[in-house]
Amino acid sequence: MTLLAIIYILVFLIFALIAFAVMQIKMAGLNVKDFFTFIQANEMLDKLYRFAVRYEKLTPMEQLIFLKEAEKVFNAYEKVPEVLWEDEYQKYMEVLNKYKDIKVLRWVS
Repeated sequence: MTLLAIIYILVFLIFALIAFAVMQIKMAGLNVKDFFTFIQANEMLDKLYRFAVRYEKLTPMEQLIFLKEAEKVFNAYEKVPEVLWEDEYQKYMEVLNKYKDIKVLRWVS
């Protein structure tokens, strides 16, 4: 009986914490879906940053993949305030510069 009461209390606390997090996201003026997309884009930004720093020459297929993924990251970052991602600004700019370089290179050829 005591174990069942503890489980109910824990389940209630979990739902309360989730509701509180959603409420905080809404109060910040964001959609939950946009915030979740931003979190995923943040992980992708780290991967693209490592890729942009490591590789100078990319095959045409790698360029297309990089451009496509970078555009997804840029779209996700546009939907959230800059305050959330100011720590990632340097990585964002590095990926943006690589994106611009690839776009110019593909336009020239």
